[in-house]
Amino acid sequence: MSRQITSLLAIAAVCVTLAPAPAFAQTPKKAEVDCEQVKCLALTFDDGPGQYAGTLLDTLKKTGAKATFFLEGQYVTSRPAFVKRMVAEGHEVGNHSYRHPDFTKIEAGEIRSEIKKTQDAVKKAAGVEPKLLRPPYGLADIQVSDVATEFGMPMVLWTAGSHDWESKNVEAIKKKTLEVAQRDGIILMHDWVKQTVDAMPSIIKSLQAKGYQLVTVSDVIKRQNLEPGQIFPVPEGWQK
Repeated sequence: MSRQITSLLAIAAVCVTLAPAPAFAQTPKKAEVDCEQVKCLALTFDDGPGQYAGTLLDTLKKTGAKATFFLEGQYVTSRPAFVKRMVAEGHEVGNHSYRHPDFTKIEAGEIRSEIKKTQDAVKKAAGVEPKLLRPPYGLADIQVSDVATEFGMPMVLWTAGSHDWESKNVEAIKKKTLEVAQRDGIILMHDWVKQTVDAMPSIIKSLQAKGYQLVTVSDVIKRQNLEPGQIFPVPEGWQK
């Protein structure tokens, strides 16, 4: 009897050893969107994940809207569950540095560190690495472009801003967002601004009523065929 028990325990141990390690939840296969055929618009949220990101994700889920989150590594580290949820629910995550310094005022090595630490934090939180970079304040120069190239990342800015960080007023944020919305537009917002999150159900309903399909940045820029280090939209006076 003891020999049988020993054999069973040995088999059980082998099964445990061979069992696959827990994996991140599979990202649902995102439906292909052709922005040549539909009226696309990308809502983007910087500096997060903020403390209200969960409420924002609830709204996006209810409305079927997709968004892009340009994340700061320091907040990815402190709020990893939000990042995991963003990826699991089909949203796009981008790199917005670790602590939000002006990349045009620091050395190349510091830029590399800011980007790498955020890549690593997102990978740890959600099992993926961002493919797009949004430099802090939307500021970049040749050195920033060269470092972005090293990481294989194009840089994405925005076509218009909601000015949510400035007004912090629900009606003003909604009015501005609807005013600047345009086909294939990329709108800058922030998920740490509570009034933005409060305004989102109404904003999304209004945009969808106008025929917009709310998609990720990558959906909007697909036709641009951006190379690593390239920037879009191209700022006035940019030379590369």
